[in-house]
Amino acid sequence: MAEDRTKTEAEKPAEETAAAASGGGLKAWLPLILAIVLMPALAFGMTKFVLVPQLQKSLGIADEHAGATGEKAKKGAEGKKTSVPFSKLLVNVAGTMGQRYLLVSTTVVGTGGEEFKKKMEEEEAHLKDMAMGTLMTKTLADLEKPGSRNLIRTELINGFNSILGDNCVQEIYITEFALQ
Repeated sequence: MAEDRTKTEAEKPAEETAAAASGGGLKAWLPLILAIVLMPALAFGMTKFVLVPQLQKSLGIADEHAGATGEKAKKGAEGKKTSVPFSKLLVNVAGTMGQRYLLVSTTVVGTGGEEFKKKMEEEEAHLKDMAMGTLMTKTLADLEKPGSRNLIRTELINGFNSILGDNCVQEIYITEFALQ
């Protein structure tokens, strides 16, 4: 009988270990399963609702879904697109010690009709100063890159919109771009 009692006592820890291993196995995997399921959902949510709106805000891109009806009503009230020429901006190219020049002429397209033209005329000195400051920072290497004109266009649109407000500048066409 002593042997039976010994076997029974020896079998109890083995049974408890087996029961703990089977029950603890799921508990041990639960954090991993939750991480695998929740991380993509969390990444999607952060991207869609935090990162993309912040990027759109910093680039001056309007949210298509939030204000679509407001923008349509605003466009209808303000009128058609208006073009304003912005001619002959001559600046020194950065890093050339005044030996190379960049000549740029643009046409600024915006919404608002005569009000837009009036804003452009009132702020002409400020807009030219901002545009020339932006262009003066460009080096020869920057200007020779394939997408340099698009980068310049984007920087000018953002700068003009920050001065004029209301994201009224829709497009800037570079009509003259000469490097000497």
